[in-house]
Amino acid sequence: MSHTPPRIMPKPFNTAPKGIWRATPPAIFPPIMGLLGLGLAWRNAAKVMAGPAWIGEMILGAVSLLYVFALVAYFAKVVRRPGVVADDLRILPGRAGLSAGAASGFLFAAVLVPYSVAFAKTVLVLALAAQVIVAILTIRSFALGPVEQRRVTPVWHLTFVGFIIAPLAAVPLGWIGLSQFIFATTLPIAAAIYVISAVQFAKSDVPPPLRPLLAIHLSPLSLFGIVATFLGYTTLAVAFAWVGLSVFIVALLAIRYLTKGDFSALWGAFTFPLVAFVNLMFAAATVSPTPFRVIGGLVLVAASLVIVYIAAKIMQIWTKGKLSKATNAASV
Repeated sequence: MSHTPPRIMPKPFNTAPKGIWRATPPAIFPPIMGLLGLGLAWRNAAKVMAGPAWIGEMILGAVSLLYVFALVAYFAKVVRRPGVVADDLRILPGRAGLSAGAASGFLFAAVLVPYSVAFAKTVLVLALAAQVIVAILTIRSFALGPVEQRRVTPVWHLTFVGFIIAPLAAVPLGWIGLSQFIFATTLPIAAAIYVISAVQFAKSDVPPPLRPLLAIHLSPLSLFGIVATFLGYTTLAVAFAWVGLSVFIVALLAIRYLTKGDFSALWGAFTFPLVAFVNLMFAAATVSPTPFRVIGGLVLVAASLVIVYIAAKIMQIWTKGKLSKATNAASV
């Protein structure tokens, strides 16, 4: 009687090994980015609307710890196998997550400015280096990957225009020249992405699961307006504020279209554009208080509920060990 050895099925590459440190998905970073922006929005609300300062600082303290923990968890995976970074960049959630993870460093630096200038400068430099590395590795992934991977998506804003977040910390730190350079170089890149995205959208619809990513288009408009305010480009800042407000209203009217798909980690893309818009309203309010201050305050309250809900749900999926497989993240 012959004995046939049992067939060993190959293990799917995205099956998460046991242990949170071996399969940390980059998808945890977009909602963390949103939470950092939310804390900064409440900090700005205390200045613009004379609200309680402790709310923003409490949020920023808690989320800063979460961001550091997420970084440690992801780098624990990278240390075991550095190639996981390239693997994560081959997929859309991975590119969005790693870009958000690097860009969140700029927000973290802005959080630290009132507490430690030296520490804030160090974090800002590290974040700039991380953003450059992610951009370069993404270009490499496009060059080596299939042609379909090179299609322009809203995530390109995070990867190639995300540097515009740096002046939020750089200007208060006195790095005006660097901020002006970033503003001037990222503005045409963002414009090109907008034009190409509009042409693509006119030719074909976006599948429901990917529609939350469309919200990212609000981020650059908001950030350019904020940075313009910081740099003293007041006319340009107000113009960006009105354009941003128009885009926000369109997004609200299209909310059923944007949320037609089931909840997924990509819903994290709703978080940081929302708080970027709130911070734009507060920044514009320093130049032209009406109606931006009132709009910023109202949207901040609603945004707080939405962002906390989305972030909590994504973190819950992560703690259950399901986020890595759901986003096809690389593991070791």
